[in-house]
Amino acid sequence: MTPPIREPRAPGFWPLAIVFALFVLFLYGPMITIFVLSFQGPEGGLTFPLRGVSLHWFYKLAEGLGTVDIGAAFRRSLALGAVVMAFTVVLSVLAGLAFRKKLKGGNALFFVTVASLIMPSIIISLGIGLQFRLLDTGIKGVLTAMEATTLLEGYGTALGLFSSALGAHLTWTLPFGLLIMFAVFNRFNPAYEEAARDLGATPWQAFRHVVLPLIGPSIVGIGMFGFTLSWDEIARTSQAIGDVNTLPLELQGLTSTVTTPSIYALGTVTTVVSLLVMAVALGAAALLRRRAVRPM
Repeated sequence: MTPPIREPRAPGFWPLAIVFALFVLFLYGPMITIFVLSFQGPEGGLTFPLRGVSLHWFYKLAEGLGTVDIGAAFRRSLALGAVVMAFTVVLSVLAGLAFRKKLKGGNALFFVTVASLIMPSIIISLGIGLQFRLLDTGIKGVLTAMEATTLLEGYGTALGLFSSALGAHLTWTLPFGLLIMFAVFNRFNPAYEEAARDLGATPWQAFRHVVLPLIGPSIVGIGMFGFTLSWDEIARTSQAIGDVNTLPLELQGLTSTVTTPSIYALGTVTTVVSLLVMAVALGAAALLRRRAVRPM
């Protein structure tokens, strides 16, 4: 059998391939470097050459980094990421369903929602922080006028993990969720719902048994975006978190004080968490997609 004749490469193939390889190296090289340096031995430093291979700096990380409670910051980031993910999924799905019909003022609402993507993150964080500080002033003024001394003494601030920080993160994650759901429903065939209605299904049954399985992979993707974007967010959190810190903020602060590979170990742990979430999301999306096309 005559082997197939290979067509010659286009003249621009190798220059473009080199540019692409350099781009991939530039994109993932720093992450790979941190991974490698985090597994150094006890005598390791912040730069190459690599001095031994061990889990020494991960053990040091588990013991704590000075006065910083890494475990508490880790748990706060996980909790905030989970709540942001839930809100992003629910609000995006509801908005996607609502925008399937013509809404009065829908265009203005859409542009207002996605406007936060083009605004500088630090400006949004400062604005949210200012709003909550004005809210604090108002609440303290009301308590003072009511002479509620006990409540006034016990009141701290409305800034917090699940108030101002949650709102700041939603200004970042929700536009992505909305754009995904709009794209999904623009390609959704309403004939499936109409067939379910003809068979006697209620609107809720049609959504649960027809719509939800078909958009399930996209919902998983929105959840992945919601968690990962919240997990590593710094700028929108910095001025809107109150008196506690998430893990990215602690990591940013430690870069100027920690001079051992423990900081690399922390970076490796946070990256692994993100990769695990992405792997779980991709696996769940593939499973839902397979179940959706499986013959009954």
